[in-house]
Order: sequence, then C-alpha cells, then structure tokens
Amino acid sequence: MDQKECITLIAAELNLNEKQVASTIFLFEDACTIQFIARYRKEATGGLDEVQIENIKHLNQRYNELLKRKQSVIEAIKEQGQLTEHLLLKIQQCWDAHVLEDIYLPYRPKRKTKASVAREKGLEPLALWLMKETSDDVENEARRYLKNDVSSTEEALQGARYIIADMVNEDINARNILRNQFQKFAVLSTKVVKGKEEEGSKYRDYFNCKEALHKMPSHRLLAVFRGEEEGYLKVNVAPDEDIAIQKLTYLFKKRHAPSSVQLDMAIKDAYKRLLAPSLETEARHVAKNRADEESIKVFAENLRQLLLAAPLGSKRILAIDPGFKSGCKVVCLNEEGTMLHDEVIYPHEPQRAVLQSQQRVQHLIKQFKIQAIAIGNGTAGRETEIFINTLGIDTDTEVYMINENGASVYSASAVAREEFPDKDVTVRGAVSIGRRLADPLAELVKIDAKSIGVGQYQHDVDQQKLKESLDVVVQSCVNLVGVNLNTASKSILTYVAGLNEQTAQNIINYRNQNGAFTSRNELKKVPRIGDKTFEQCAGFLRIAGAKNILDSTAVHPESYLVVEKMAQTHKCTVNDLVNNESLRKQIKAEQFVDSRVGMYTVQDILKELDKPGRDPRAQIKAFRFADVQKIGDLQLGMVIPGIVTNITKFGCFVDVGVKQDGLVHISQMANQFVDDPNKVVKLQQQVMVKVVEVDIERKRIALSMKL
Repeated sequence: MDQKECITLIAAELNLNEKQVASTIFLFEDACTIQFIARYRKEATGGLDEVQIENIKHLNQRYNELLKRKQSVIEAIKEQGQLTEHLLLKIQQCWDAHVLEDIYLPYRPKRKTKASVAREKGLEPLALWLMKETSDDVENEARRYLKNDVSSTEEALQGARYIIADMVNEDINARNILRNQFQKFAVLSTKVVKGKEEEGSKYRDYFNCKEALHKMPSHRLLAVFRGEEEGYLKVNVAPDEDIAIQKLTYLFKKRHAPSSVQLDMAIKDAYKRLLAPSLETEARHVAKNRADEESIKVFAENLRQLLLAAPLGSKRILAIDPGFKSGCKVVCLNEEGTMLHDEVIYPHEPQRAVLQSQQRVQHLIKQFKIQAIAIGNGTAGRETEIFINTLGIDTDTEVYMINENGASVYSASAVAREEFPDKDVTVRGAVSIGRRLADPLAELVKIDAKSIGVGQYQHDVDQQKLKESLDVVVQSCVNLVGVNLNTASKSILTYVAGLNEQTAQNIINYRNQNGAFTSRNELKKVPRIGDKTFEQCAGFLRIAGAKNILDSTAVHPESYLVVEKMAQTHKCTVNDLVNNESLRKQIKAEQFVDSRVGMYTVQDILKELDKPGRDPRAQIKAFRFADVQKIGDLQLGMVIPGIVTNITKFGCFVDVGVKQDGLVHISQMANQFVDDPNKVVKLQQQVMVKVVEVDIERKRIALSMKL
C-alpha cells in the first residue's frame, strides 16, 4: 500500500499519470539507466524525457527514505508501549518529513531538561492545573507542592512553566502554525561582527541588511551564509516575534484568569527558548536547500552547454598554453589528438624573442600541416593571440581562444600522468587546450566537473548533491552525442549508460589486445559485459565504418530486425535505406508497429536513419576580440564583441579580452523583461556588448546587451 501511495504522490507532484511513474520505477528496479529509459523505453514511460525520469528517481528515493523513517519511528514508539491505533494511522498518513518528526517529538528519548527536572519534582499536576486557567488563587495552589526539593511558590510555578513550555513546544498544531510563520514571513537580518569591518570588506553589501527569507535570491543567501561561516557576519532568521507569540497565545489561552499570567509567561518562554531556535534551524536548512538546488541547477545548465559546445572535429591543431616569464608551451596534435611535438617559445617579456618565436610557429604550421590554432585564455592569452595574428598565416588556418578553466586540474591528474608520464604539467595543459578545441566533451569529461569554473557558489552548496547532479549532466551529454567505441578514452567510456570504471577499462584492454571492434556484438566478449550491461550501453556506442551500418548509428541492436524488415518490405538492403532518402520516405511507420515494437521506437528509428550517427552539436565559429587588452582600454559607450563565459541567476559574464570578465546584469540583457538569462544567452555564445561602467580599482566591468 505504501509503494502505491508513493506512486500516487509522485504522479501528482510531477503532473504525470500513475502508469508512467510505476513503469519508470519498475525499469529502475530492473537496473536500467536514465539515459537508456529515455531513449529506448519510450513505450513503457509514455515518452518521458530525461528530466522527468530523473525527477521520478529522486522523488522515489525521497519517499522510500521517508517510509524507512516512518517504520523506525513506529518501532521506537512501539517499544515504549505507547503506540495506539490512532497514532499509528497518523504516522502512516504522514508524507512530510518535518511533520513526521513533530509527531515523534514527544516520544523521542530526551536528555535532561528543565522540564524533565520539574517533572521529577512532581510539578506536572501544577502545570496541568495552570493550563486550565481557573479563577482559584495561584499562590495557594502552588503552596501544595512545597517540599524538600521545592522551597518556594515561585520555584514551583517556575517549574510548572517549564513543563508548560515543553508541552507547547511538542504540540503539533503549535509547531505547524509557527512553521508557517517561519516559511512565509521570516526575515533574514545581518550585522557585521564588531571589529571585522575591514577584514570582511568583501561582504560589506551585507553588513546591515534585512530581506524576506523566502524571496532572497540563492546567490545572496549563499553569500550571507558564507560570510557568517567565515566569522564576518551575524545572521538572524525569524518572523515578527510579537505576532508569533500572539498566534501561540491564541492557540492555548482561552480565558483571562489569574493563572493566565503564568500561561502567558510559559508560552513566551516556549517560543524564545525552544520553538524559535528549533524552527530557525529548520527554516535555514530549508532555505539553504532551496539555494543549493537553484545554484546546482544553474551550474548543471552551464555545464551542459559547455560540454555540448561546438567541436572543431578531426583537425591537425597547434595548441598554445600562454605564459610570460616561463614562455608559451606549444604542442602539435594530429587528427586523433595524439601529440606529435612540443616545445617552448618566448614571444613576450622578459625574453621577448619575437622573431625566433615567429619562425618556429611558422615552421611548425608547415611541418605538421596545421589546420587550426588553439590559444588558452589565461595569463598572456590575449598577448599570444595578438602575436599569432601578426604572423600572416594562411587564412584557412583559424585561430581560436579556448577557455582553459580546469586545464591545470587535468594536467596534475592521474589520467594526464598516465597519458604523458614524461611530460611537464604545462605541456599536458597545452594538449588539453588543443583537444578542447577538437572535442570539448571528450576532453572535459576527464576533469572534475566542479573545477571547470562555470558555477555559482559551487563550493558553498551540498557537495554530494552537486556531484550527483553534475554526473547526471555529463552522462546525459555523453550519451546524447554517442561515443566512438574504437577511439574513446576510458574517461568518456565511464559515462556511457551501463558502464563503469572497470568495464570501461576492460573495453580499453580488449581493444589493445584484439584491435578495433568490428561490431557491437563483439562487446559481449569483453569481461563483465553481460546481457544487461550490453542492453544498456550498446545503443550509445558507435563503430565508424562497421560492416553493419547500423553499428554506427543510435539504432539499438534490439531493433535491427525492425530495420531489416523495413528493407525486406521495400526490396532493398539496410545500406540502401540509410543512403536513399526517397526509399525512406516510402516507409509507413504504422506498418512496423506490433506487440513488441511501439510507434515511439519506429519513429526514433526513422529519425536516426535520416541522420545516421550525426553529431547533434552545432558547428564552431571563429572569433576575434576588439583592439583592447586591459581594463584601462575600455571606454564608456564602447561597443565590442565578447564571449559568454558564465551564466547565473542574476545575469551573465562576458569575456571582452581584457583579462577581467564583465557582468551583463539581467536587467541589461534585453529591451524586454528577462526572468531567466538562459532564455537570452548560451555559454560560449558570441555577443556584442556596450561598456556602461568601469571600476578599475575593484576590477569590475558593467556591460549591456541593449544596443
């Protein structure tokens, strides 16, 4: 019954029908991956996409964890002998983790508290009497409880108030009312820690601010929490205290009797000492989770765009990792990305061997038949681009500035050391820059995703959630593009649906021992790739030039018979179908639908036959900065080209070639209202921007796309 309720709740939350949710959960239980389900099991899910399938997975995990927690709560209360049918039903019908903990709170094992000490002194009857708000004399009633461990009526009343405060704190209605106050009306207020004004100057925007917690943008919230953690800010989260206490009073106080004064004091104590701290912690946690989710979503979208950036493809590339004192590291790569040569040139200060550097680059271009030049955009990047553009090289040899974020991480990694054990980290970095131009996806999967530098406060969010989200993005991109089985690195194979580090390494080992794969079926000879793993990965692995042309497409081997049936029906070969558009147009999809093969599958097959194995990514375009090199070269009103390097909730950052990215605030992105920067720009997009403000001291540039 619980699992069925979970399915109902998930379906309602995601606006899906229960059959779609149940089928998807069944596929997960059958060890199917998100990418495989989205691509090859559309009949079962009703055509759900990866995002919907991932949402089902997360909600199912969350509700399963809640079911486990409910069971442990039931067992704990049962052991105490306090589990009634009413309480059991209440727990079973609860699907909110916070409310569940509220139900369990009175039964939770407690450490010694002021209320428990008062109960040990026998003051609980006095507390219950006070809550009745009788008109009898309070002092006389309190005297009845004077004994050795209670020496005065005030001590008796104080103990009774502690017990009442404990009851108010554990009352589920009270907690729900105040939770609503914290969620809807809590205000986050900040103050600078005394004496930290100068040291914490980067947080001066938050030295004295107030903002509704539920409306606070994720980037501001994470900045405030970071400032608090670093010891520069004091942060308080609370609704209006008078209103909160008033609502509690209305819940418990029914009369205006002498004892009501004691009740007022107990309620105020319950709020200040117990409820407010507890619910502030909860409100902070909820707000932090919301901010984390928003920031992770921004990071994930940026990462997706970066991974799916346009590749140059199989070209001979000269790649440069620029530098001043240590020189520019130059490497030459062949069409497969194999390093053919490396050396260092010194075109800049202090050596300034310009003529010699020119001759060396011109010689390398001719010697290795270079078709493109990739230059890292870090230190000395713009100077190196200008140097290369003065060489008068063949116009067919395009020059590209490459974002080198994370290249140093790759250079020092085990993957890079294994590939280039006898090369310096700077040489490995240059290789990475060149390969990023050829195929960003294949190269960037070698780097820890959060080191790529396209996030928003990525070090402040939940690191486990961040890793899980980014891994899903990488897997999605890798499987969308497809992987060449005979040239893929272990790094990229690891992200193919159904594979892991061990099976990826086994594929590499098999390839090294037996040569190139000639068919997808040959995968079954690889150790640890059984029927299930083959089912999950085969459709995403391509074999260029395979004997069976379908092995180079996204058509899954389980559907080859369908394509063969199409060919037989039209009295031609499978190759004829792939190569002859007029033949494909004659195919009627419904003719090939049966009990095993649905319309979704047939339509996907026909789409793939129209573009067999084609890369879904866009084509790369060359780019050249304006004649500016440093922030001081910028003039107000200047309109110059730039490249979008990062997208946040509040706008986007654009590299205009002055070593400091400028911000296009969301209000300056278009002439109409913009609610999401991703609707206006994409990562690596080439844009024209106007300079509207330059702060050289703070190294801040404000740009506008309202031209």
